[in-house]
Amino acid sequence: MIGHGFMGAAHSVGWRQAPAVFDLPLDVEMAVLVGRNAQTVEQSARRWGWSETATDWREVVARGDIDVIDIVTPGDSHAEIAQAALDAGKHVLCEKPLANTVPEAEAMVGSAARAGTHAIAGFTYRRLPATTLIRDMIRNGRIGRVQQVRAAYRQDWLVDPDAPLVWRLQKEHAGSGALGDIGAHIIDMVHYVTGQTVDAVTGTLETIVKRRPLPADNKLAAEGREEWGDVTVDDAALFTGRLSGGALASFEATRFAAGRKNALTIEVSGTEGALAWDLERLNEVKFYDRTSDPASQGFTTILATEPDHPYVSAWWPPGHGLGYEHGFVHQAKDLVEAIFTGEPAHSTFVEGLQVQRVLAAVEQSAQHESAWTRVGAAPSQDGRKS
Repeated sequence: MIGHGFMGAAHSVGWRQAPAVFDLPLDVEMAVLVGRNAQTVEQSARRWGWSETATDWREVVARGDIDVIDIVTPGDSHAEIAQAALDAGKHVLCEKPLANTVPEAEAMVGSAARAGTHAIAGFTYRRLPATTLIRDMIRNGRIGRVQQVRAAYRQDWLVDPDAPLVWRLQKEHAGSGALGDIGAHIIDMVHYVTGQTVDAVTGTLETIVKRRPLPADNKLAAEGREEWGDVTVDDAALFTGRLSGGALASFEATRFAAGRKNALTIEVSGTEGALAWDLERLNEVKFYDRTSDPASQGFTTILATEPDHPYVSAWWPPGHGLGYEHGFVHQAKDLVEAIFTGEPAHSTFVEGLQVQRVLAAVEQSAQHESAWTRVGAAPSQDGRKS
C-alpha cells in the first residue's frame, strides 16, 4: 500500500479483516507499507499490521513478490503510480477520484487494458449491504422506471475559516475540492444503483473561504515568510444532471454544511415507488411502494442486516449493524475473489473514468455560467487477465 494517511488506515482495516471474516480463495499478506517519512510510515505499519516499510514506491512496484498495489496517496500521484504498477503486471486498487484530470484517467485506463490485470477505483460505498440492496431492488423493478434522483454529500469540517490550508484545498494536489473529494462518491453512487450514467450537467462551484492559514509544517510558514495561502478549489458544488435512461438527477457536494458530519444521501424515485438511504444511518433502507394499499402507504424501513442481504451472512446476527469500515473489508474481499476467478471486479478504471468525465463537465459548466455541458463517453470495457 502506497500512502498512509486517513485512507491508509481504512484500507488497512479492510486488508486485515477480510481474510478473518470471509473464506477467501487466496491468502492475503500485508507485505509493505510505503510512505515518504521513514519514521511515520514505520509507526503506521506497526499500528496497522504491515510486515515491512519502504520510502521508495518505485522499488516496491518492481518487486516480484508483490501482486497488488493499493494507492491511497493524494490525487496528483495516482496516475504515475498506477501506470507504473500496471506496466509491472500488478493488480491495482486506487482511491477515488481516479485521477486529477480526464487525460490522466484515460491514460490509466489504457495502461489497465494493456496490462490485462484487475484495476479498480475505491468507491467503497458501493459495497455496503444497504446500497447493494438498493441496486438490486431497482434492477428487479421494485420501484418501476427511474424518473428522478436526488444525491447529496454534506460535511462541515471546513466551516471554521481558520482551519489550515491542507492539501485537499490545493488544486495542484487534489484536482478539485468538494466536487472531486465527495462529489465523486455521489456520481458513482447514482451510476451504480440506477445502472444509468450522467450524460449532461449544468452546475456551479463556489469557494466560500478563499484564504486560510498555512499549517505549521509548511515550509513558508516555518520560515516566517507567509502565514496565509490561497484556497484554489471549490468548497461547494451544486449541479443537475440528465441520466442516460432519461431521468433527472440533482447533486450537492459541500464541506460547509454545518452540523452534517458525513451525510451522503440518495433518493431514487420511480413510477412504482422510491428508495432512500443515508450514510449516517447506513444499515437502513427506506422503501416506498405506491402499488400497495393506499390506506397504508408510506416509507417503511428495511434493516439491511439479514443473512440474505448482500455481504451480511459473513458477519453478525440480524440487527447487529455494520459500520463505515466494512465497505473496505468488502472491497478487499471482492478484489481477492476477482483475482482468483478472473471475473471482473467493480468499480473498474473505466467506471472511474466515467466519473472523472462528469467532474470535468461540471467544472466546464461552472466556467460558462452553468451552461448545459455534455459528458464525454467512456470506453465500453476494461482490460483484465482471464
